[in-house]
Amino acid sequence: MIEVRHLKTLSALRETGSLVEAAERVHLTQSALSHQLKDLEEKLGCPLFIRKTKPVRFTSAGLRLLQLADDVLLSFRSAQRDIQRFAEGESGRLHIAIECHSCYEWLMPTIDHFREHWPDVELDLSTAFGFMPLPALARGDLDLVVTSDPQDIPNIEYIPLFQYESQVALSRHHPLAKKDYLTPEDFVKETLITYPVETERLDIFKHFLSPASVMPAKIRHSELTLMMMQLVASGRGVCCIPNWALTEYTNRQYVITKSLGEEGVWCKLYIAIRKDQRDNAYMDDLISTASKTCFKNLKGILAPEL
Repeated sequence: MIEVRHLKTLSALRETGSLVEAAERVHLTQSALSHQLKDLEEKLGCPLFIRKTKPVRFTSAGLRLLQLADDVLLSFRSAQRDIQRFAEGESGRLHIAIECHSCYEWLMPTIDHFREHWPDVELDLSTAFGFMPLPALARGDLDLVVTSDPQDIPNIEYIPLFQYESQVALSRHHPLAKKDYLTPEDFVKETLITYPVETERLDIFKHFLSPASVMPAKIRHSELTLMMMQLVASGRGVCCIPNWALTEYTNRQYVITKSLGEEGVWCKLYIAIRKDQRDNAYMDDLISTASKTCFKNLKGILAPEL
């Protein structure tokens, strides 16, 4: 009566808090997901969650099934991982480069989980700010790159992890704090604080300022998100980083955030690998773990449009 797909659906519903996002997570239409849940409730003879609540509120029966889902899905995934290791071997190399400072928030738990289950895989992690990582990936110097800037390179596959909004952090007392959203012209007199990356690789330039032929009055670099937030909070500039990286600071009312334009600037984060690595067991496990960790730990992200 209760199948693994039901447990996956309920788990996705708990993590996302809405039927629409849960359907995206399990790759179903909202109608198909609603039908699946209704059919399960009819078989069980009781409701599993309360309709028209946001976030979703589960009944006692729903909470009990979520306990089952936590146990079963963990065991299922562990067994699947072990079988892959038996079939394909446990050793190998995984050299990773990241193009996003704020990725550490979810990447480090992913790597910790990976090391636990693949102890014989040589794992190395570096930032990609001092070199061009995607050509290095194509050459075989790297095995995986986390990037928001895919390039058309032969034999490279880009696997979308999630969508995020690039938002601007402002001091709570900044004159622009009164605006509903920002326009390119708002940056003409501003100091823009960025990570030490070429401007053409930054979302705010690629998708917002450069198309409007606008440059900020000054660009200032910082390698640490915390330092960027301190500079912003003290009124010494503004910065633009992914929305999930700003959650901690907005929750503490350290800064406020604004969208770039009325619709906002939404981007995708990808995992890039060589196509001949796609069927590698430990590579597949890392990608799957990374996706689950992102949606578990990060606020404000959306499932990627495939």
